[in-house]
Amino acid sequence: MTEERPGTAEAVDSVLGALADPTRRRLLDLLAARGEATATTLAEQLPVSRQAVVKHLAVLDTAGLVTGGRVGREVRYAVRPAALNATARWMAGLAADWDRRLANIKDVAEAAERDSSSTRPD
Repeated sequence: MTEERPGTAEAVDSVLGALADPTRRRLLDLLAARGEATATTLAEQLPVSRQAVVKHLAVLDTAGLVTGGRVGREVRYAVRPAALNATARWMAGLAADWDRRLANIKDVAEAAERDSSSTRPD
């Protein structure tokens, strides 16, 4: 399988857990489109309360997917792509492992087919 650096598994688990919820995925989409936004602005785009948006943003923040910064009385949130990029690299490595395994299976099957056709009597 893919080699993981210390802490990578926990970071990937946290990101995947955060992304499991469709509301959090929608929040990331909105933030990616806007650049940054407040919880109030984001709540206007979703069928949930501002308080629910704040809770979802806290999960995304814990996973390293967003960051919140104070500007006056507001907290503005923005996407932090590093954790998502690390998860994408992990997934790409996993996909490459499976591709290698499938290629090996194909090679073995083709070799077996060639062997069986060469030993058949005419």
